[in-house]
Amino acid sequence: MKVFLFAPVLSVLISLPVLAATIAMEDQSQLQAPVAAHPASQFQPPLESELPDNAYGKLVRQGYALFVDTKRLAPKFVGNGLNCSNCHLDQGRLANSAPLWGAYPMYPAYRKKNDKVNTFAERLQGCFQFSMNGGTPPAADSPEITALSVYSYWLASKAPLGVELPGRGYPEVPSSANAYDLARGAEVYKGQCAVCHGAEGQGQKVGDSYVMPPLWGKDSYNWGAGMHRINTAASFIKYNMPLGKGGSLTDQQAWDVAAYVNSHERPQDPRLVDGSVEKTRVKFHANDGVNLYGQTVEGVLIGQGIR
Repeated sequence: MKVFLFAPVLSVLISLPVLAATIAMEDQSQLQAPVAAHPASQFQPPLESELPDNAYGKLVRQGYALFVDTKRLAPKFVGNGLNCSNCHLDQGRLANSAPLWGAYPMYPAYRKKNDKVNTFAERLQGCFQFSMNGGTPPAADSPEITALSVYSYWLASKAPLGVELPGRGYPEVPSSANAYDLARGAEVYKGQCAVCHGAEGQGQKVGDSYVMPPLWGKDSYNWGAGMHRINTAASFIKYNMPLGKGGSLTDQQAWDVAAYVNSHERPQDPRLVDGSVEKTRVKFHANDGVNLYGQTVEGVLIGQGIR
């Protein structure tokens, strides 16, 4: 299983200038492993061939490059080893993988996470702060947020405004009466995930760059990221993993392996209250889906963070 995995050939971009990539964005045979065909009724984002040859088209391409190669192109805002495309597969196009075309038309929107109405720029800032463990995120009017916003807008340019399209987000996977089991999850991980992400969730590197993202440890998402919720990770896994074989795991397997992944330490929640995991759990995690932050597992307090 390749959780949070961007297409392996995109690692080639690591050695190329931002706008010098020779692989066309719409050439799926080169940019991703095979995925199930989308239903004819599924929303289809535009192709690169539709982009105008002007400043707008150039900025869209810059946003695309930043999206798939975030760590290298925005290093001061990325504190781990991830790229945006690790959680939003197929360059932010893939249904049921939080596609950008499903997100952009729904903002501004109220978010319980920070108890305010967020602009899309603020949503992107949150991704840098939590999923990318980047500390202080780019300013709302920064070149990085602007380019990513324009790329997202372009993907959603044919979508209706304010309509929850099929395939938006990560579809909910109901938990069973068995809830989740870490021992079962360890077996699923060993059989389906370790080949790509490593026995210790460390990912795989070519040189200094990850081609298979780490699932825990210092280079993974932090405890404030949405993916630390077991229910969220289970949904992503169920519909997208193993890469190219989404839907092959049972609901129970998805929950079990999501719990196993999220029972391991990762960088601290940047919202840490008074240096206390317990206080931070009460304020931010007690009612935030299903998660292990601040819980004791096999005698160990989860959520102490890792540097």
